[in-house]
Amino acid sequence: MFETISMIGLGYIGLPTATLFASRKKKVIGVDVSQHAVDTINQGKIHIVEPELDILVHAAVTEGWLRATTKPETADAFLIAVPTPFKDNHQPDLSYIEAAAKSIAPILRKGNLVVLESTSPVGATEQMAAWLAEARPDLTFPQQVGESADVQVAHCPERVLPGHVVRELVTNDRVIGGMTKKASEMAVALYKTFVEGDCIITNARTAEMCKLTENSFRDVNIAFANELSMICDQLDINVWELIALANRHPRVNILQPGAGVGGHCIAVDPWFIVASNPEQARLIRTAREVNDHKPEWVLDKVKGAITDVLKHNPSRSLKDIKIACLGLAFKPDIDDLRESPAVQISKNIQKIGCTTLVVEPNIDEHHQVMENGFLYRELGVAMREADVICILVKHKEFLRDKNHIRECQNIIDAVGLLG
Repeated sequence: MFETISMIGLGYIGLPTATLFASRKKKVIGVDVSQHAVDTINQGKIHIVEPELDILVHAAVTEGWLRATTKPETADAFLIAVPTPFKDNHQPDLSYIEAAAKSIAPILRKGNLVVLESTSPVGATEQMAAWLAEARPDLTFPQQVGESADVQVAHCPERVLPGHVVRELVTNDRVIGGMTKKASEMAVALYKTFVEGDCIITNARTAEMCKLTENSFRDVNIAFANELSMICDQLDINVWELIALANRHPRVNILQPGAGVGGHCIAVDPWFIVASNPEQARLIRTAREVNDHKPEWVLDKVKGAITDVLKHNPSRSLKDIKIACLGLAFKPDIDDLRESPAVQISKNIQKIGCTTLVVEPNIDEHHQVMENGFLYRELGVAMREADVICILVKHKEFLRDKNHIRECQNIIDAVGLLG
């Protein structure tokens, strides 16, 4: 049924998904607006950091099953995995989905399946189908004729952990939300090409809400941990020791505090629920506000450390102070900077007027300097040069050297690296 598959968006989800289809001997045409991403993939290389993916991409490209381009081509199924950020007022921004829909509309044909994988507010799949119908009045879509539609449409959100994406795409269960029964059945057949987990059928709106619910659940629980960390700081209690003790209760499982919450999912998706039901989503909104405030709290701790340095060194000026920020990614051992609280904190430290040294082992120096304007340093150099060490991400490289880090003066540990 599906011999040629088109993946629109070759980022952290799109490229691994496209590659797994290709690894099962399906012809896959990957589409991305980034010429750099397209060129890199066509060389059998990857433009993101994800374990195991480089080997799979190289094999898929070398064997001719995967090819990347900037312009969509005809296929049997189209999967859309593009960003869904929010606007300044926390309202969903569907412009990337709209652009993707309009890019594939001219080449759609009868019998096609279009699957929206992007994490989306409730109703986004229906809106995408409306854009497709508007662009192709010669074809029919589920909202018009249901089961007999020329083009079927479904929603299937991903639920994977960065750093384990390849394995979890295969083993995790998938929620399949078709706009019709036929769409759901077609989508199940498509994903069963490589998915070993169960494919559970529901409708598109429930599938959309399921992903938002999963991420909001995690956000609320992280907010509890982050709020607890700020309370414990005031009470002179080691929050990580406290959580370890509390978690010895058989029915307590408190998560770990951090510098905030980042990534395209947890830091964004709860706002989609708040936007759709602002009066009812009180707890979800509060959790978001707590987590969004945590980087400001960390920044205040840095300001306090700078004040102490200047107090004990009256001959020095603010511009002479160097702050080492350990980590930029939104979570350990990846290169993803989307919505990263560490990036936000580092930029705000720059604005104070002191020198910001960044240590990020997962991103090369050129990328850091060009994209963020930070001064890049190796860990050892940063520890020697810095007046204040601010630990923002618990990368494995930092864990290996935590005994050396512990010897530094003026440490702000936002992630419990030192325990």
